[in-house]
Amino acid sequence: MITKPLYLKWQPNLSFFMSYTSNYDVLIIGSGGAGLSLALKLADQALQIAVLSKFALTAGSTYYAQGGISAVFDADDSIESHIEDTLDAGAGLCNPDIVRLTVTHGKSSIDWLRQQGVAFTEEQTETGEKILHLNREGGHSHRRIVHTADATGKAVSLSLIERAQEHENITLFEHHNVVELITTQDSQADKRIVGAYVLDSQQQRVKTMMARIVVLATGGASKVYLYSTNPQSATGDGIALAWRAGCRVSNMEFMQFHPTCLYHPNAKSFLISEAVRGEGGRLILPDGEPFMQHFDPRAELAPRDIVARAIDHEIKKRGINCVYLDISHKPEAFILEHFPTIHRKCLKFGIDITKQPIPVVPSAHYTCGGVVTDSYARTDITNLYAIGEVASTGLHGANRMASNSLLECLVFAERASIDILQKIAGIPVPKAAPDWDESMVSDSDEEVVVSHNWDELRHFMWDYVGIVRSDKRLSRAMSRIELLKKEIAEYYSYFRVTSDLLELRNLVIVAELIVRCAQRRKESRGLHYTLDYPNTDNSKPPENTILIP
Repeated sequence: MITKPLYLKWQPNLSFFMSYTSNYDVLIIGSGGAGLSLALKLADQALQIAVLSKFALTAGSTYYAQGGISAVFDADDSIESHIEDTLDAGAGLCNPDIVRLTVTHGKSSIDWLRQQGVAFTEEQTETGEKILHLNREGGHSHRRIVHTADATGKAVSLSLIERAQEHENITLFEHHNVVELITTQDSQADKRIVGAYVLDSQQQRVKTMMARIVVLATGGASKVYLYSTNPQSATGDGIALAWRAGCRVSNMEFMQFHPTCLYHPNAKSFLISEAVRGEGGRLILPDGEPFMQHFDPRAELAPRDIVARAIDHEIKKRGINCVYLDISHKPEAFILEHFPTIHRKCLKFGIDITKQPIPVVPSAHYTCGGVVTDSYARTDITNLYAIGEVASTGLHGANRMASNSLLECLVFAERASIDILQKIAGIPVPKAAPDWDESMVSDSDEEVVVSHNWDELRHFMWDYVGIVRSDKRLSRAMSRIELLKKEIAEYYSYFRVTSDLLELRNLVIVAELIVRCAQRRKESRGLHYTLDYPNTDNSKPPENTILIP
């Protein structure tokens, strides 16, 4: 039995449209580091792979990642140290087995990327040998960040896109946004994925894409907030799709705010890499006074949650618009070599970082929770996988340590590929699903409602569910979410779907999940800080917050 998408006025009329149905072995939703890595690992096995990108292939978060990928290469470093740092940053909620699994695959993941053509920054030893240059970032006790200058994500993304475009078994679809997952359910315990309804945004038609395996690699949900470091694609689509289909989600209260986003009226969400602080950048007040030493003995190298709260505290306490990140005490040549992208970007706004401090504020950055998966990236629905930021693997716990995210993408793409290749031969080709029927809907003449609701949602999430929360603020946010849900459900039922409407519908679900998780955590831990429960509850072992549909 094919399950019906929620909210749709479901009246199949197969004669209304031409059939736009296609079949693949694996349908990967998302074209970032996780999705493309998995596609490349599967395609050599004679499988037909479809990769969907909501916008252009380079529009995802991977492309914009500056810092790098954490892995143990330094002789003075160790796997055990990387594990310990990750567990410490996760504030007691990491799964130690998943942390060990991920960290031990760091070197092999970097080696695989180099085989795909990614050129990482190197340095020359005294003996003339070339080795990888390693940065250090917040929360790390050693230098272990492999990088390509300050544009690592761009280098990774472009290399993987080029390899995927060359492969005859991979078909890339740009401007394709998933409307709903298609599942079958012969019994309560046997819910299986069979495909997805997909909006071709350029052709303005909904396609039916069937597949034996479906993988969510859609990234995070930071665009639920007014200020975000991420591109327009980070709207929580995969989390909302999985939730509506019946998957559990967990730890959505732990939304990471990057401490240093460029503060300028004309700068759109430009991140100032963690590596700037790792290489000696100091956070200062407008009068030049440093302040991080008052909040943590690690100062600028403290984990992101601590640094972000410290900046937020100083801004609110002093009534200032921003603080400053200063690396101008370093030699100009050093800055130009290590941070060419940041230097060029800041110069466009009249800021020369070799001579001036950079104005910065915290901004929503990374979703530490997501769709619950196991060590092979499997979700609660048979043949549905989730990899990358959309997934809650147990690696990050209550706070992600810097540069563990791209590592997680690579490791769990590999893990998913192992499981998929072992079982796909036994998965039958799914039967065709009914075509998407729009015979009962019309074009909207009120699209301004979508933009207004989008703005309202992101404003109250920033005000009430941001870096510092309270029970009253969370309650206010939930009241507004309930009203928005009703408006959006009605709009979705009567008008043809658009990409903006799909994103708004997904964002309001994500907002609800964040608030519900936050309301259930009666303590402050990691990225979740509440004025009503300012202390961490150490009276019992910490538990992950898991929501069941």
